[in-house]
Amino acid sequence: MIDIERLETWLDAQDLPGKGGPVEHRLVTGGAQNAIYEIRRAGLHAALRIPPPTAPEGRDEGIMREWRITEALMGTDVPHPEAIAVCSDKSVLGRSFYLMSFVDGWSPMNTKGWPAPFDTDPVARRGLALELVDGIALLSKVDWKAKGLEGLGRPDGFHERQVDRWTTFFERIKKRELPGFDTAQAWLREHRPIDFQPGLMHGDYQFANVMFRHGGPARLAAVLDWEMGTIGDPKLDLAWLLEKWPEETSTDQGTSYVDLTGMPGRSEMLARYAEVSGRQVDDIDYYTILAGFKLAVVIEQGFQRAGDNTVLQNFGRVAIELMKRAADLAESTKYGVVVSTR
Repeated sequence: MIDIERLETWLDAQDLPGKGGPVEHRLVTGGAQNAIYEIRRAGLHAALRIPPPTAPEGRDEGIMREWRITEALMGTDVPHPEAIAVCSDKSVLGRSFYLMSFVDGWSPMNTKGWPAPFDTDPVARRGLALELVDGIALLSKVDWKAKGLEGLGRPDGFHERQVDRWTTFFERIKKRELPGFDTAQAWLREHRPIDFQPGLMHGDYQFANVMFRHGGPARLAAVLDWEMGTIGDPKLDLAWLLEKWPEETSTDQGTSYVDLTGMPGRSEMLARYAEVSGRQVDDIDYYTILAGFKLAVVIEQGFQRAGDNTVLQNFGRVAIELMKRAADLAESTKYGVVVSTR
């Protein structure tokens, strides 16, 4: 729990609504990840995001990174919470934290099935997917330099570093082989995207990290959880989102943790991204292979740390499937889709 008296004192110094009044609070989410508290004080209604006391020190840097991006999104078309205030002084609550406006909406991770009207209205349900892909399409258009985000990442040589980075990471955690690793790795070393336009990317864009407005039609309320945000290649977000997105959605294909029945197929999602972002997607195979390669290694780390955790033990199968799909696509992709570097 947070020290409310210390928080009230800090809030009094921030020139925010309700100065001197009591603070109402409740824990929204917690655990090993960053905790979120709902904060109410007179005219202030905010979400406070803070690492747990036991989190490694690097989590504070992540909080400040999230704040920097949240603040930069102000005034853009990307749905986002309003940046309210930030505190890097750990003497206040023990960790760095920030306040953002409390989003009035719902998360697909906190519902059992789609809420009304998305549970029965196929048009409304389609809108959820289109709003989702529009979110990263709009994100790719943010003028990150004008928003002061230089230094957030290293766009120069972004693609040249990817294979070395994830290969080194895999070698560090490796306890078994991932079939297809060498095939995917070799293909990625030989190829690059048709064009690389650096931009702000989320790093883990999916239904789990967005909120929608209540009721229909579908309206994206906010993109959240920016701890992996960086300046890189926004189309990698697209590939991450669509890595297992099916072309056929007339029935539940079981390819996602949410039911995609009735939503646009993969091709329509690609076309929508291209239309809204203004970027070409002819080289999506490159990004799909890279996303699968990277995700397989990340999930393999979870599997290696599984111990008695049944959920993480299942990651072992998922990592193998991801790497195999990346390798199979690499072997089947026409080389004309991307530009060879040699």
